[in-house]
Amino acid sequence: MSLERGPDDPGAPVTAYNWQDPPFNRWAFWHVDEILPTYQVTRGDGPARGLPGSAAALDLFGVPVTRSDGSAGTAGEVLDDTFTDAYAVLQDGELVTEWYGPPGGPDRPHALMSVSKSVVGCVAAVLIDRGELDPQALVTAYVPELAASGYAGAAVRHVLDMRSGVRFLEEYANPQSDIRRMDEWIGWDGPDAGEPRGLYPFLATLQAEAPHGSRFLYRSAESDVLGWVCERAAGQPMAELISALVWAPMGAEHEARLLHDGTGTAVHDGGLCATARDVARFGQMLLDGGAVPDGTGGTRRVVPPRWLRDGWAVDADVRGAFAASPAEAAFPGGWYRNQFWFRPGAYGDVLLGLGIYGQMLHVSRRTNTMCVKFSSWPQAQNPAYLEDTLRTFDAIGGVLAGRDPTRGRRRLAGVVSGLSRQGDTVPPPPPNVI
Repeated sequence: MSLERGPDDPGAPVTAYNWQDPPFNRWAFWHVDEILPTYQVTRGDGPARGLPGSAAALDLFGVPVTRSDGSAGTAGEVLDDTFTDAYAVLQDGELVTEWYGPPGGPDRPHALMSVSKSVVGCVAAVLIDRGELDPQALVTAYVPELAASGYAGAAVRHVLDMRSGVRFLEEYANPQSDIRRMDEWIGWDGPDAGEPRGLYPFLATLQAEAPHGSRFLYRSAESDVLGWVCERAAGQPMAELISALVWAPMGAEHEARLLHDGTGTAVHDGGLCATARDVARFGQMLLDGGAVPDGTGGTRRVVPPRWLRDGWAVDADVRGAFAASPAEAAFPGGWYRNQFWFRPGAYGDVLLGLGIYGQMLHVSRRTNTMCVKFSSWPQAQNPAYLEDTLRTFDAIGGVLAGRDPTRGRRRLAGVVSGLSRQGDTVPPPPPNVI
């Protein structure tokens, strides 16, 4: 374990047991590979995708934002108040602005937490497109070790959309919850945890409490099962899959890191660490329908466009399951598909990658903007910080796209598959959504 000291508390070591706790996390999230075991996710030998600077000279910090408590603020105030470690904004594929707080920088990876799920989802997309993974097949067809678990009878599609019936309590502040029990099996629980038993053996202990496909409920275990399935389908470990199928093809500039447990198993649900610019490249690739420039004036496909179209195109079943879930209170009118969140925003639907302690990828097709935010919130979840950041990125996108922010939030017209959706958002209660 590293004995490096965090900048906000120079008298205490940052370890595997406190790295997510304030004030240590502000330093630790930039130095994960010095604290915990990681694999390298290589960027390959090709050129990095360029991020041309924007000629726009706008005061984005002064963009007005109506905060979740109804008070008036600015984008700069929200970013300052929500423990921002770094941010980057792209519009029309150009880098409009970026910022890094100490001890970060444009070449330093930061913990992405559950934004990692979206990258793993794209790995699954490529494998499905290649015919190596069948989303309708049973999970146990790839991972027979789960035959005695609650995942028996669940299809790959169920874990892609977090629709299995498996019981898994994701309460970060509850030391008895399954997410904390999983930490214990991984080996990050504390000095008295003993030898790690491993992520995969833990997944085999989970049992079902509802019929598969009958509900949506956000659970990190679903992404870990998906990652295990992808590894078995492709015959390669996740770090190699991310590199070969996503990171290198999209033109990453820097290597990423991927956490693994004490037995060498990758932590698929939240283990990726990457630079803000490379996360911005990932988001821009999603915004561009899964394609990137090929260097000759054309494009090459990274993620199948149908995968992204399926995500954006909500139907009654997906929307209805989300509406009945705790997440509806935080994202009214939203949905979850293919390891991505979707939310009606002030300027149209937005694709989101979200992680605890304030990690965010925000992709808006209507405004053609892509925003990244790294954070070190004092708590794993903070509904007000989350909502204020969403409103801020909506507002920034509106200004960059030439919209008038003084005209207020607009209600999105239309009914999707018989279910009304609104563009308005409301101050949410604190359900567990990331």
